[in-house]
Amino acid sequence: MNRTSSSRLLRAVLLATLIGLTAPLARADQWTVPTKEELSMTSQPEVPGAAAVYLYREEKTEDDLHMFSIYIRLKVLTEKGKEYANVELPYSKGEGGISVNDIAGRTIHPDGTIIPFTGKPYDKLIEKTQSLRHMAKVFTLPDVEVGSIIEYRYTRRMDDHWFMAPSWYVQSDLYTRKAHYMWKPTDKQLVTNDDRGQLTSMVFWFPVLPATADFKNTRLPASGIGGGEGRLIFELNIHDVPPAPEEEYMPPISSLSYRVLFYYSPYHSGDDYWKNEGKHWSKLRDKFIGPGPGVRAAVRDLTAPSDTQDQKLRKIYAAVMKLENTDFTREHSDAEEKAQGLHEVHNTDDIWEHKRGNGDQLATLFVAMARAAGMKAYLSTVVNRDHNVFLLGYLNMSQFDNDIAIVNVDGKDQYFDPGSRFCPYQHLAWKHTLAGSLRQTDTGTVLVTTPGEPYTASRVQRVANLTMDQQGIVTGAVKMTFIGAPAINWRQRSLTGDQTSLERELRVNLEHLLPQGMDVKLSSIEKLEDYEQPLSVNFSVKGPIGSSTGKRLLITGDIFETNTRPTFPHEKREVAVYFHYPYIAQDAVRVNFPSTLKVESLPASDKQQFQNFAAYTLKTDSTPTSITFRRDYSLGEIMFLPKEYPDLRAFYKKFETKDQESVVLTAAPVTAANASSLGK
Repeated sequence: MNRTSSSRLLRAVLLATLIGLTAPLARADQWTVPTKEELSMTSQPEVPGAAAVYLYREEKTEDDLHMFSIYIRLKVLTEKGKEYANVELPYSKGEGGISVNDIAGRTIHPDGTIIPFTGKPYDKLIEKTQSLRHMAKVFTLPDVEVGSIIEYRYTRRMDDHWFMAPSWYVQSDLYTRKAHYMWKPTDKQLVTNDDRGQLTSMVFWFPVLPATADFKNTRLPASGIGGGEGRLIFELNIHDVPPAPEEEYMPPISSLSYRVLFYYSPYHSGDDYWKNEGKHWSKLRDKFIGPGPGVRAAVRDLTAPSDTQDQKLRKIYAAVMKLENTDFTREHSDAEEKAQGLHEVHNTDDIWEHKRGNGDQLATLFVAMARAAGMKAYLSTVVNRDHNVFLLGYLNMSQFDNDIAIVNVDGKDQYFDPGSRFCPYQHLAWKHTLAGSLRQTDTGTVLVTTPGEPYTASRVQRVANLTMDQQGIVTGAVKMTFIGAPAINWRQRSLTGDQTSLERELRVNLEHLLPQGMDVKLSSIEKLEDYEQPLSVNFSVKGPIGSSTGKRLLITGDIFETNTRPTFPHEKREVAVYFHYPYIAQDAVRVNFPSTLKVESLPASDKQQFQNFAAYTLKTDSTPTSITFRRDYSLGEIMFLPKEYPDLRAFYKKFETKDQESVVLTAAPVTAANASSLGK
């Protein structure tokens, strides 16, 4: 390895994981001749109705060539399967010099006719960050029809100074008949030579595979990694791989699927790895954090000597939250920065000067400013729970996605998430709660699990006050209030479009809840940018909520649950149930009706509970001219194992059935009062 610094080794491992996540890898020296069965097949018995299946996938990695090669054969079975003819091959431009080359492809019709791909792929910019441009080579295979076999192959190559440990994600969204994976690690010694001393890197692997997989490693008689024991070659042959699980409310798919994760490491044990790599990470981050003179001056301007620690920190947090978060806007080019007289970001002083940064940069700035205010503040790098689950045995820093902050306030460590736009003070975005994390301490670093948020922290309140006529048509007002995670979600969505698009999304969201045919108009949005306050949205509504059956009028009780489908329709489940966060949902619906109607039947009040993890309450009430529904649902746990699923499903089925019960109204006896109202 030409460059021996630990930072280069770390970046190589990071890029290796990135590449492994983006696409299958391999190279076929020649096309495969299809069999008669492949040409004529119309379905795969194991996956009835599947859009397509992989006939064969191959991924090969050769470190000495700094190259991955990929070969894909896919059978199109339905109209939807034709979409697989549109191919995107992601890669990243930046340090490491990744490129995608040698793209070739062809389409084979069921009668054996071959149509080669003769076009030219084009480059598509997916995302630009400060150090990388995430790109894709995009092309479409020609003349694909139902029954076609599509084949393509390509290579990924990195700069000659880099080596790449692959990640084999064996399961995809399609059934795979057969697949082959191979890795030839370099037989050169990968050496780090920095503040940690001189260390030789060795190859390790983390497999999650079915018993039928043929995974093996062999040594060739050559000088090898870590002491000349012979060069390692890894191979995996696997067949009949089912699609990756796909159900509602499930953990991140990458934590469930079959895979083999490789990595280079200079350490013999996990404890040594996390201790030493954590120490090195912390040292690099502290160098960036500072704080420098610019940050110290800013803190002096923001705070007063008489402020308590909490008061100082609240002012600092508010100041950081006001800065532009480029995770929700865009990165600025070097030319733009130069035109504004701004130089490249090297430390937190530069972030404060620029008045913008990505989420991680803003988190480090917050830590720097807290330190400048005389407080103990620490950076913590955390797994994004929306994408992955931390694996202690996978010795790779690339598992961590985002940075958060920990500040000791009046003797107690408090967690903060200034990099998540609109996240309230002393809270974490849900994706950073209950997640694996590596945090700084006074003596080094330690692996921890971030704290969770209580179910009371996230809440949705839906209130409707409606007036109904004799035919079941209502007019009135609806107010929706969002607190915690739901409020963060809507506030962050406001950053991806303009006011008009936000109002449209909010209106459509309510329309999908209410009975069909309701006209919804948005009246106002309150506290959209005040992230410390509940977000409220007001609507006016008009339309039918009832249906007539002879002399009776049936109306929906809780109008917000009208269109709800069963949460868990399937009797059996093989994967855990996984909710994003605990929460409370509260509905209050009042329907005022004319005195010419009376309540014949009203759903009875009800109360249900699932162990100590979830609770449901419905309270109903009526007067001679109104009905009121109050519904509360609380979820206190986010994960339920498959063995708990039957009871969980039964609990949901019971209260969701209750939600669908209707109110029955009939014509009231004619009196002077209601006769007068009819005359009007």
